[in-house]
Amino acid sequence: MNFLLSLSKRIDQITEWVGRWVAWLVLASVLISAGNAISRKAFNLSSNGFLEIQWYLFAAVFMLASGYTLMRQEHVKIDVISGRFSKRTQIWIDIVGICLFLLPFVYYIIKLAMPLVINAFITKEMSSNAGGLIRWPVFALLPAGLLLLGMQAISELIKRIAFLKGLVPDPSKKPGAKTPEEEFAEFLLQKEVAAREAALIGAQK
Repeated sequence: MNFLLSLSKRIDQITEWVGRWVAWLVLASVLISAGNAISRKAFNLSSNGFLEIQWYLFAAVFMLASGYTLMRQEHVKIDVISGRFSKRTQIWIDIVGICLFLLPFVYYIIKLAMPLVINAFITKEMSSNAGGLIRWPVFALLPAGLLLLGMQAISELIKRIAFLKGLVPDPSKKPGAKTPEEEFAEFLLQKEVAAREAALIGAQK
């Protein structure tokens, strides 16, 4: 189990690194979009290449950050039912979901996408728009992003199994998120501080 936890930690480090660097693509997309708008309005100059690179960058952010989003527990979850179960049952639901749905999905889509990427690379497929960009890099974002997502799914699976064995803290808790007990304790503390302040003001009068 120690080897698997070390592997999970290494995957998390890779995911963290990718997520932090991908964030810069958002800034690049904004700058390119602003520059394209200014050149079009001020100088009547534009290019399909500038328009396409924007959605290339958006696709890169969306796909390459999917593993980072999973690691940060920020994917949309429907907790109406699972929230009623114990934490161990919730972890078992996560394990079943990763093994039966997420990992097979990742494998199947990569299997379907790779021939398209290879064909686009070999034929040097270009955009049909005048001045457009070569297509294979944006096609490659799909299997690349899913590969990162699959790696992180394996890491999450390892952490959940380790949690059931009592080796790691709750891996489903969002980083920085407070438990219900911590929120209740904070509420009681705030209430106590407010009562003391009210008593102090009353004594001063």
